[in-house]
Amino acid sequence: MAGLEENGPEPTTSCADPQGDPFLHTRFVIPARPATFLRRERLVRHLDQALRTPLTMVSGAAGAGKTLLAADWAARGDRPVAWLTNDATAQGCGMFWAYFLQALSASGVHLPAEVGSPADASRVDQTLLTRLAAGLGDRDRPVIVVLDEYDRVTAPEIAEQLEFVLHHAGRGMRLILVTRTEPLLPLHRYRAVGDMTEIRAAELAFTPEEAAALLELHGLRVPVSAARALVERTRGWAAGLRLCALAAQESPDPETYLKEFEVDRTTVADFLLAEVLKRQSPEAQDLLLRVSVLDRFGPELANALTGRTDAESVLAGLHRENAFVEYLGHARYRLHPLFGEILHAHLRMRSPGLEPELHRRAAAWLRDSGSLAETLGHGAAAGDWEFTAGALVDDLAIGQLFTGLRSDHLAELFSGMGPEATSPATDLVRAARELARSDLDHGLAHLRHAEQSLAAEERTPAGDGSPGLAAARLSCALLEALAARLTGSPARAETAAETAAELQQEVPAQLLDAHPELAALLSTHLGSTRLWAGRFEDASDALSTAVACSGGASTALPREESLGHLALIDYLNGWPGKAERKALAATSETERFSLREESGSGIELLVLAAVAVDRNELDRAQALLDAAADSHHGMRDPVMRAGRALATARLLLARGETRAALEAAEPAVAADVVSPWSKAHTALVTSAAHLAEGRPQTAAELLQEVPGDQPACVVGAARAQLAAGRPVEALDLLDRVRSEGRAGPEGRAGPALTVRALLVRAQAADHAGDSATARRLVAHALHEARRERLRRPFLEAGPWIRPLLGTVPLRGLSEGWLTPGPPPCAAPRTRQGDQPPPPVVEELSGREHDVLERLAQMMSTEEIAADLYVSVNTVKTHLKSVYRKLSVNRRHDAVHRARELRLL
Repeated sequence: MAGLEENGPEPTTSCADPQGDPFLHTRFVIPARPATFLRRERLVRHLDQALRTPLTMVSGAAGAGKTLLAADWAARGDRPVAWLTNDATAQGCGMFWAYFLQALSASGVHLPAEVGSPADASRVDQTLLTRLAAGLGDRDRPVIVVLDEYDRVTAPEIAEQLEFVLHHAGRGMRLILVTRTEPLLPLHRYRAVGDMTEIRAAELAFTPEEAAALLELHGLRVPVSAARALVERTRGWAAGLRLCALAAQESPDPETYLKEFEVDRTTVADFLLAEVLKRQSPEAQDLLLRVSVLDRFGPELANALTGRTDAESVLAGLHRENAFVEYLGHARYRLHPLFGEILHAHLRMRSPGLEPELHRRAAAWLRDSGSLAETLGHGAAAGDWEFTAGALVDDLAIGQLFTGLRSDHLAELFSGMGPEATSPATDLVRAARELARSDLDHGLAHLRHAEQSLAAEERTPAGDGSPGLAAARLSCALLEALAARLTGSPARAETAAETAAELQQEVPAQLLDAHPELAALLSTHLGSTRLWAGRFEDASDALSTAVACSGGASTALPREESLGHLALIDYLNGWPGKAERKALAATSETERFSLREESGSGIELLVLAAVAVDRNELDRAQALLDAAADSHHGMRDPVMRAGRALATARLLLARGETRAALEAAEPAVAADVVSPWSKAHTALVTSAAHLAEGRPQTAAELLQEVPGDQPACVVGAARAQLAAGRPVEALDLLDRVRSEGRAGPEGRAGPALTVRALLVRAQAADHAGDSATARRLVAHALHEARRERLRRPFLEAGPWIRPLLGTVPLRGLSEGWLTPGPPPCAAPRTRQGDQPPPPVVEELSGREHDVLERLAQMMSTEEIAADLYVSVNTVKTHLKSVYRKLSVNRRHDAVHRARELRLL
């Protein structure tokens, strides 16, 4: 695998974070040291050891000087350092790793494109971490990564992922954590082998000599004895010393002030920060209190909160005075976290009721000049839900409630919106939230209310031609299409799509370009309803349009769903190989952006499960069905319900559980129209269950009620007629479909139907005594099935086919995939009456084959687990499955049997 390069052509990360907002580049900037910064060489020398150990931890309380120490060290020398300041407001595994990768890129370390980039703020794919660790491990010169304010990273899974990358990167990375608290990493392991450098609070504390030097930088000359007393009182706390120096500067007798400084009435932090605030001008105090509601801010936003125009000079002055206003670069500032918390508390105490107004002002300013996410956050904090919902709808971002990128965040943000908030936008947000949970009654009620309000607005002169009104109506069309999909209403979906196409001409082009997810969602909903109606070609057109949508991560989920639906169409047409490829492509759409599995519909997993049943890989089919049940947290449309019923019933039939298959075959789907393919496949499974229980007449009658344009049902009916002793009628059914030029079982239909039709003809020929025709038809079926690994049709065919499979040349066509091959040194069977061994019922999975190979190498269970990077219990689970599939009970027998089958 290619390693990381310091001079690559392109970085792997995009220009936007997983929430779709631009990366905050100030988070990658090594903080500037103030003029009064004191470099302490003893700490610098200690931190130099970070170059020799994989992990370094600089930990201490807020204001202990951790960040400035690391920043001063990182800025020295010619070694590149990737710096990332963590943000408490940007939590989630995906957000963390997206910024981690961008920090590497910002430092000049370019990653290969295959590493990828997370798109979901809450999740990152394990393959991305594996590629990253592998790339780092190949480096000759290690990457130095500093994670500042790591204590803001609270998710345990991030710590586990970081440990994985650090461990597997080996010498390729040197990680420095700057944190208030001890991270959730296995520090004891690193300490035990001497692979960790630690600088803790006790070492960060100023010595009396250092404190005296620091005070001198502030213009205060005091003897070391006075500095020692101050160090004893503050315990060498860097922020306390700086704040005390700032306060002492205003005293006529600084030395006396330092000696008589009282701390018994409150904490050192509260007292000193109050002194810093108190010594500022009234204008500066007012500004500091008001910006305490912000995480980061520039002079313009600060002016919007104060109503003045002097924020630029005030902030610059505060920064120069080291008054705990940090400059982040690019005209952006932030308050020292502890200072900001205290100021926030003072704001609430001094000016009750002002905080919501400040959030409202911030939201209004950001709506015109900032990001949508910040706008919505401050609007929600202000409790102004009409404004907040209006900002979402006017920005045409209603689709983000469904795309998985920010759906959970937006749902949580709007959870505080009460019924008193009444506007078309609030009704649209409520409708979207309810429809996302498949609550049609409440969702449609809110949607109708919004449509009525918008119609009233449209009749007013101010509403005619308004871009905001057009965006709201387009949002309505999207929700109408979704409602049509959920209710199985193709006509309603077509109307909604036509309305949306007209409204897109009225919406500013830049809005449409900024939200490609809207067009992708519309096409997906339309395609799903067309599929439900059995209009496969029309459905493919709409779904292919969604798949072709640009937008990267923002359209990944609609593309995944559309590919899953296209896979289902291929499967229903009898093309399991094509269906599998599309279903796997659907999975990769979300995997490469590290989107959470439960965000999508999971329909591609149902298709893969159905394909696995056709290949008689029943354990795999069950695992996929289970994964599909866990993969989605709300929406259940008719296609999804019918698809699950189809796959589940076929799996139960394959296991011989006919009663359970009959119960599962009838999907509990409430839809406005009946789906022809769903009805046909329900009848087909029901017929197969009756046939399995020895009722061929009932099986045949069930399929007579299905329209004749369903090729799978034609084949099923022919099979039932043959079982009922009516071979002429069976062949007539197959001939009639072929002669009428339909996509019959031996025409344009796929191999899953062709193979079954051929086997029906072969069985009829065999019963008629025409063994030559039977062998020819079975050979044709084997040729068709081998490419797709279709085993179920041969297992369902019955005992008549086994003698044929043992004949030449059919034995050669079936060995190795349908029946076991001969031992490596065994002579081939030549007698006509030889019976072949029983078919290989299930193939080993890739991981089971890995375990089997190591079993053949005489590795212990623990050694296999270590070699495959899995747990011992996981290996034991794979071994049980291998034993069952190979019909053995011991290791030796498993290896022997695998060699007989040429699996090793």
